[in-house]
Amino acid sequence: MEAKEVLSSLLLELRRGTVVLSVLSQLTQPMYGYNLVRVLSEGGMPVEANTLYPLLRRLESQGLLKSEWETGGAKPRKYYVITEAGRTVYDALKAHWVDTVGHVNALLNADKEDANDGNTGD
Repeated sequence: MEAKEVLSSLLLELRRGTVVLSVLSQLTQPMYGYNLVRVLSEGGMPVEANTLYPLLRRLESQGLLKSEWETGGAKPRKYYVITEAGRTVYDALKAHWVDTVGHVNALLNADKEDANDGNTGD
């Protein structure tokens, strides 16, 4: 397998969990799918609609989101919003994310410091 393929696979793996966290973070107010795609993309987390909609359905089936159809506009739209259980899970995920990022950054910075010190770790 080429390095480019390996990198692509690893980036996809890394992104999977961050998409869930990103989606939950944006649904404190009701939002329909296409708007969520736009908001995530503008926030630097582009997500394809064919990835997002199954994720929204899964999160709803897990009780983390609830949905409601709005039929008053030009076309019906299904709005999603985080539930109380979803908020609890989101808060825990967010805390874990912040903690993990801090640890990973410390490891990455230690790697830089080792390289700058000429220390090979042997």
